[in-house]
Amino acid sequence: MGKIISKSYKISGMHCASCAANIEHDLKKLDGIKNISVNLVLTRGFVTFDSELVSEAQIIKTIKSLGYGVREEQDEKDPNIQAQKEKKKLGIRFFLSLIFSLPIIYLAMAKMMGWPIPEFVQQINLAIQIILSTLVILTCWSIWNNGFKRLLRFEPNMDSLIFLGTSVAYFYSLVIAILMILNKITEQTLYFESAAFILVFISLGQYLEALTKGKTSATITKLIGLQAKEATIIRDNKEQKVSIDALMVGDILIIKPGEKIAADGTVVEGYSSVDEQAITGESIPTEKKVGDKVIGATINKSGVLKVKVTQIGSDTVLAHIINIVGSALQSKMPIQLLADTVAYYFVPVVLSIALVSAIIWALLGQPLTFILTIFVSVLIIACPCALGLATPTAILMGSGLAAKNGILIKKGAALETAKKVDLIVFDKTGTLTKGEPNVNEIISFDYNENLLQLAASIEKNSEHPLAQAIVKKAQEEKLDLLDITDFSALPGQGVQARLKSTSKKILLGNPQLFNSANISYSAAEVQIQTLENMGQTVMLLALENKLVGLIAVADTLRPEAIETVKKLHQLNKKIAIITGDNKRVAQAIAKEVNADYVVAGVLPPEKALEIKKLQQSGHLVAMVGDGINDSPALAQADVSIALGSGTDIAIETGDVVLMKNNLTTVLTTLDLSRYTIRKIKQGLFWAFIYNIICIPAAAGVFYYWTHELVPPALAAAMMALESVSVVLNALSMKFYKRR
Repeated sequence: MGKIISKSYKISGMHCASCAANIEHDLKKLDGIKNISVNLVLTRGFVTFDSELVSEAQIIKTIKSLGYGVREEQDEKDPNIQAQKEKKKLGIRFFLSLIFSLPIIYLAMAKMMGWPIPEFVQQINLAIQIILSTLVILTCWSIWNNGFKRLLRFEPNMDSLIFLGTSVAYFYSLVIAILMILNKITEQTLYFESAAFILVFISLGQYLEALTKGKTSATITKLIGLQAKEATIIRDNKEQKVSIDALMVGDILIIKPGEKIAADGTVVEGYSSVDEQAITGESIPTEKKVGDKVIGATINKSGVLKVKVTQIGSDTVLAHIINIVGSALQSKMPIQLLADTVAYYFVPVVLSIALVSAIIWALLGQPLTFILTIFVSVLIIACPCALGLATPTAILMGSGLAAKNGILIKKGAALETAKKVDLIVFDKTGTLTKGEPNVNEIISFDYNENLLQLAASIEKNSEHPLAQAIVKKAQEEKLDLLDITDFSALPGQGVQARLKSTSKKILLGNPQLFNSANISYSAAEVQIQTLENMGQTVMLLALENKLVGLIAVADTLRPEAIETVKKLHQLNKKIAIITGDNKRVAQAIAKEVNADYVVAGVLPPEKALEIKKLQQSGHLVAMVGDGINDSPALAQADVSIALGSGTDIAIETGDVVLMKNNLTTVLTTLDLSRYTIRKIKQGLFWAFIYNIICIPAAAGVFYYWTHELVPPALAAAMMALESVSVVLNALSMKFYKRR
């Protein structure tokens, strides 16, 4: 196997869902393609491939062979400029085609409506219609050109339907008009206005789509725009302004009040409050002092800060956020599979329906004008675009809303699954609790020395939160720590070492450690039970295999924990707590927050097995953890939610990363999932209903009841309106408010 590579390509020339579906279908035929996702809204293709089996040149060649333009996304210097150029081009095309079409409509409607027509115009009426309709076609030549080419490749798309419909109407009218000019036949019905206005409405639809799709991707544009353009740094002992691209790790930034922080770093001098809302969604400014981390693109509010740069470029938190928001659109949601399948077969099926309808009405003895109206209207009224736009536009808006609320959705599929979750498992330490334990009790058993000094001396080499709490307490009491040797950590149990001065053996840990070492702790059992029932974690201390005392440490609940669990219960979600702590401590916490289940005394690798057991019992499980120690459990869960602090988030862990270190964002995540899926279903519902009703109507199914046909121009207007309405439905998500 060669190197697995992921690339993003900008694809031009896509106009409907069948375009995206055809590109995906052809690329999947290549050996070595691991994953392919083409996004119609962003006009991008995300490809993961084995470089030994397929080359990048083959991928690009395949896309180009289908008639589309393609280039690597990194080659695009400013995607926003390209989008603006495309909008301008589509706008000019629409307005020109409209100007050329209006006289044709007037001439076609004049007799029916009794409008005046100058005599000299009447004499050249047919010539005017021929010239102006030809100008409309030339203005919209890209539609005809693309549609015709796709027909030749036997891979028709929406442009192919438009080409067939308008070309039939145009060339039929052209032949009849020439025969009328030559007085070979009497006056007949012409379709110049239909051909012209079909192209006008299609051009309008594509222009409006470009405008609205641009708005759906505004979140990513805004995120990119958050980055500071320049920074003030200290180099050669003097201040100087440099471009953001010239920053290096280790540079010292000077950030004055009101300025953006140019890169991620650590405060080395000063004190201030920093507005981090753009990154974490937290509206209240955060105080920053020496040693605190700061995030690039946040705003310094008050004092002057000196910051040492620790991350630049693609390593910054903002760069990770932009990548995550973008990558959420790469993964297809299960709900989109049906739409993709329909889109792939849609155009050939519509073409077949148009032909069959025309043949049936011909066999029923209808005149040629009737048959042409049926054929053209069926081709034009069909709308695969709506099917292709419903899901990606809603996902893009949902991901943007999430980012605005400090929630990073790494996979679009997580949005769909989160809605169905019925059991939410919270890790205890650092998730339900603050992760900042404090020493609450120190009890000595026949030990005349300072018990805290002895415990802190052995724990100073440990990074465990409970160990740090003991060391912190000793530092507060200004105790001198003893020298130790032979330190070793015993996972899930505690630590052991020897005093350097006496070589006496020290053990500090939970009762399981004492059981393994055959050390009795019966003298402490009553205190242990009492403290654990209060939700405190008890650590026993032994010197030379004899119990000398215990230290109880408690980690306080997050202030929002109880209310969050209460609201999750109101949403009919079950709550479980999983922890490596013992059962009594876990049950005390569970009682306080009113959790439904408790899984206690499990090591990090065992947590994944416990999640699997819950899944096997029929639950769809979301796991909320710190994203580091809980990574196996997060990987096992149906939806994994990593709770982070914004500057130290586990980007690689979890389907969802919460930038705001607050449990209420779990509620927002679930609610956004519900809301986004509802919007997707609304879009798909109306797209399917529109086509299910309109295609038969255009085919004349209801003719014997209504005695009316769907005019081709009206069919074009309805098709354009349907595409735009789906995007507008997604745009309405801007007004989202959590329940």
